[in-house]
Amino acid sequence: SVLSRYENQITILSDYLEEFPETDEPVWILGRQHHLNTDKSKLLLDISARLWFTYRRKFSPIGGTGPSSDAGWGCMLRCGQMMLAQALICRHLGRDWQWEKDKKQPEEYHRILRCFLDRKDCCYSIHQMAQMGVGEGKSIGEWFGPNTVAQVLKKLALFDEWNSLAVYVSMDNTVVIEDIKKMCWSPPQSSNVPHSSTHWHRGAPARNKNPAGFCTGWKPLLLIIPLRLGINHINPVYIDAFKECFKMPQSLGALGGKPNNAYYFIGFLGNELIYLDPHTTQSFVDSEENGTVDDESFHCQQAPHRMKIMNLDPSVAL
Repeated sequence: SVLSRYENQITILSDYLEEFPETDEPVWILGRQHHLNTDKSKLLLDISARLWFTYRRKFSPIGGTGPSSDAGWGCMLRCGQMMLAQALICRHLGRDWQWEKDKKQPEEYHRILRCFLDRKDCCYSIHQMAQMGVGEGKSIGEWFGPNTVAQVLKKLALFDEWNSLAVYVSMDNTVVIEDIKKMCWSPPQSSNVPHSSTHWHRGAPARNKNPAGFCTGWKPLLLIIPLRLGINHINPVYIDAFKECFKMPQSLGALGGKPNNAYYFIGFLGNELIYLDPHTTQSFVDSEENGTVDDESFHCQQAPHRMKIMNLDPSVAL
């Protein structure tokens, strides 16, 4: 509880430091360009639409007897959740979708959110991620790095039939195209599969029939590339290329941070990175009887945090 209060104080103090400066430089957020002088409100709306996962307390103990809060150790897991949630929003709702407070949201949105609630039966919950991490050599309550989170998400995605994502984690700085094709392409077993596989079509039936979207038998790809951009500090030679990644329309940002402090990086302004910070401890939220979720605490409704890119730990995952 002392740690939780300490985390909250950090967040409250930092709120006053995060206003965007007056500048003509563009802001890039996950493949979208914004100009502070003309569309600052659109920028803030774009940022608040991203699902924001933070430390939580008072959820059911992990594994039955484990921790009931992830404060102090779960920040990289929360960042992994944010990155994956952004992938699912693009998958089902599209990059143009915007969240607005107190506005009725589509069923797909609530279904995505339910995937991440802090319950053992939710496919990407803190419970599932922490327990899957045991197989990666991480005991429950131990801090994860970007690569470990990527491996955990890859394994959990195998059990997620509704979203039907192929998660590929590049090893040794290598992306093997043939391996990706094998992961993504699962040819229909019979001619009536598109009609019988109800889980495939629930969510976005029109998208799966659209040749420009997803064709039957093809899984959308989430490509995660763990990198080391230096030894103890980021090497300046990588900075421009790292920033270019946030300009790509397919970008889901980056996992990284400072030693033992994980952040979800979603864009940049000049030589500052923009990120969502999981280091706020909130109470557990469950879904309502009708399946909707009280979602206000899952969206960051204040100016986002920024940090100088040279302060970034060199271990990241794109």
